[in-house]
Amino acid sequence: MTLISRRRFTTGASAGLGLGLVGCSAKITSGTRLKLAHTLNGDHPVHKAMVFMGETLTELSSGAMGVDVYPNGQLGSERQLIELLQIGALAMTKVSTISMEGFSPKMKLFSIPYLFQDSAHFWRVLNSDIGSSLLNTLRDVRLQGLGYYDAGSRSFYMTDAPVRTPADLVSKKVRVLPSRTSIEMVEALGGAATPISWGELYTALQQGIVDGAENNPPSYYLSKHFETAKYYTLDEHTSVPDLVIMSRRVYDGLTENERGWVREAMAKSVTYQRELWAEAEAEALSEVAKAGVEIIYPDKQPFRDAVAPMKARFAETELGPLIKQVEALESRA
Repeated sequence: MTLISRRRFTTGASAGLGLGLVGCSAKITSGTRLKLAHTLNGDHPVHKAMVFMGETLTELSSGAMGVDVYPNGQLGSERQLIELLQIGALAMTKVSTISMEGFSPKMKLFSIPYLFQDSAHFWRVLNSDIGSSLLNTLRDVRLQGLGYYDAGSRSFYMTDAPVRTPADLVSKKVRVLPSRTSIEMVEALGGAATPISWGELYTALQQGIVDGAENNPPSYYLSKHFETAKYYTLDEHTSVPDLVIMSRRVYDGLTENERGWVREAMAKSVTYQRELWAEAEAEALSEVAKAGVEIIYPDKQPFRDAVAPMKARFAETELGPLIKQVEALESRA
C-alpha cells in the first residue's frame, strides 16, 4: 500500500512504520492525501512553499487532493526520507541536491564550485532541458522529480576569524555534508572537510569540534549558528538547489488528472518560494548584522582560481557534456 490510497489511507500505515505523528496539513476533508516530510523548521521559506503547494493542490483539485506536511525531521534525515520514498512508504519530500549525489551521480553537477555565473544563469539552467533531464534521471532510482526550489548560494561562516582569501581556510576544520564533491571543494581551498549532521552542528561549532561551516544566509540565520560563528564570508562558492521529489510508485499510481494537478501546484509553489527566498535572504543578512556578525564580501577570483583544477577534473568525467551545456547557456545570456 502506498501513501496515496483514496481516503483508505489511515494512520495505521504510519504506525506500522513507527511514524504515527501529527503533521501540518492543507485542509481537505476527503480524497487523495499525500504525505510530505522534510528536515527544515516551520519558519523556513521552503516549508512555507510546500504548505502553499498543498493548499494550491487542494484548490486545483476542488478538494480531491491534499498534502500533510511533517517538518523538523520528524520522520527522519534526508537520506532516510529518500529511502522511504523509494519503497512507497512516503509520498513526497524536499532534499538538497547534495543529498541526491549518492542516488543519482549527475546531481554532483550542482556541487561543482563556481559553475554558475550568477543567479540568472543558474535559473536558466534549471528551467532548461538540462534541469528537466536531471529530474528525469531520478526515475531510475524509483523517484520522480517535481521541480527545484531556490536555496541560494553557500558561503563560509567561521567562529574564530574571518575568511577573506583561500589562505584563511588552510587547516581550518569546516563542516560539510557527507558528499565527496563538497569534501573535495573544501580541501581544494586548503581546509579540512569534516562531515557532521545538521542537527549536531550548533554544538560542534560551540565546542570547537569544527572551526566553521558553509551554508546559505537563511539557514545560517534560522539555525542560530551566527550566535557562535560571527564571521560570514559571502564567497558564494556553490549554488545548490533544493529538490521536491515524489515516490515513483506513488506518482505512477495517480491518475493523469491528479498528476497534472500536482505538477501545476508544484510550478506555482516554485514561483512563490523564490519570492519568499529573496525576502528571507535579505532578512537573514540584516538580522545577523544587527547581532554583530561581520559580513565579508571577498574578491571571488582567488577562490575561483583555487578550485579551477577541481572543475577541470570534473570536465573529464561523465559530467563533462553537462558542464559544456551549462557553460553554453551562460554564453547565450
